[in-house]
Amino acid sequence: MFSLEPSEEQRMIRETARSFAAERMRPVARACDEKGEILGDLLEAAWELGLVSAAIPEAYGGAGMERSAVTGALVMEELGWGDLSIAMAMMAPALFAYPLLSDGTEEQKQKYLPLVGGGSPARLTAALVEPVLQFDASSLAATAALRGGRYVLSGKKCFVPLGGSADVFLVYAALEGRPGYEHVGGFIVERGKKGLAIGQRERNMGLKALDTVELECDQVEVGEEAVLGGAKGCEFARIMSYSRVALCALAIGVARAANEYARDYAKERIAFGEPIAHKQAISFMIAEDYMDIEAARLLTWEAAWRLDTGRDAFKEAYLAKLFTDQMVVKATDNAVQTLGGHGYIREHPVELWLRNGRGFSAFEGMATV
Repeated sequence: MFSLEPSEEQRMIRETARSFAAERMRPVARACDEKGEILGDLLEAAWELGLVSAAIPEAYGGAGMERSAVTGALVMEELGWGDLSIAMAMMAPALFAYPLLSDGTEEQKQKYLPLVGGGSPARLTAALVEPVLQFDASSLAATAALRGGRYVLSGKKCFVPLGGSADVFLVYAALEGRPGYEHVGGFIVERGKKGLAIGQRERNMGLKALDTVELECDQVEVGEEAVLGGAKGCEFARIMSYSRVALCALAIGVARAANEYARDYAKERIAFGEPIAHKQAISFMIAEDYMDIEAARLLTWEAAWRLDTGRDAFKEAYLAKLFTDQMVVKATDNAVQTLGGHGYIREHPVELWLRNGRGFSAFEGMATV
């Protein structure tokens, strides 16, 4: 069995993330959503916290802390509570750096990981999701065909975080078009590569402050040095488990924010001479959502613990993601319901959390721990 009590170091890291979320993210979240961008120097300030570079070894310019999915889940929950768009933007470089850290060749680590240890946000990201109905990470439409010792990448991607400004992409594709997680490879593609087209910024229902773009590979050629892990490839299923833990934690943060707001509103809103929290229909709904949030957290922690102890966590992370995707939609929608007509207007943040929460089922591979 694993302990449910964070270590002293984990508590300190979580408190750092919580303070940043409360003091820097929450106050500007609405303005960022309205303007469709992350304002001011917020990303630079976030980068100075070292939440991404902490897990990078000192040899590559990082802090040298051990990478921990449990610690990452604690941090991601707090950042999700602060604001989902800002959180995803803050952590986007990890989508490139962490798979290199776990699966990359020594040459790949030496070339790219020092970018994460710099003083400004690294312009790195990854591209997994595709603009198709019922997207399945184990059956990618994007393909990588080996031709004369080089890989030729073809296919379209969408929801690429910070793709409009990234200099290097980690593009996932099916090797020779074969289905299955074991046949997915990662390919390092630098901006300006012949055949790589970066589309216009997407107009999404949620995540309005986050720059996401479509990306198209039209016969993009790369050598074996650009294949994540080189000749041995990568453990894509494990990469996805890390990603799902991160997305679960972010969803828990969003749901927790909405649930707390609905709870406090119900205590303060007076109708027919008493707080609406006295009505069972309201109080039971808020309580049930709270229970679901607690359950989702335990599922997420179990998957994270398995990753930290070297165990297979594919099933646990997948089940946690399925449950959490449903939970966050229900919790955020119920928060809107609790506020009644006020929940539908922008004076209150619950409509923002509902828009963001609704997208989690489509956010495969958009975060990692």
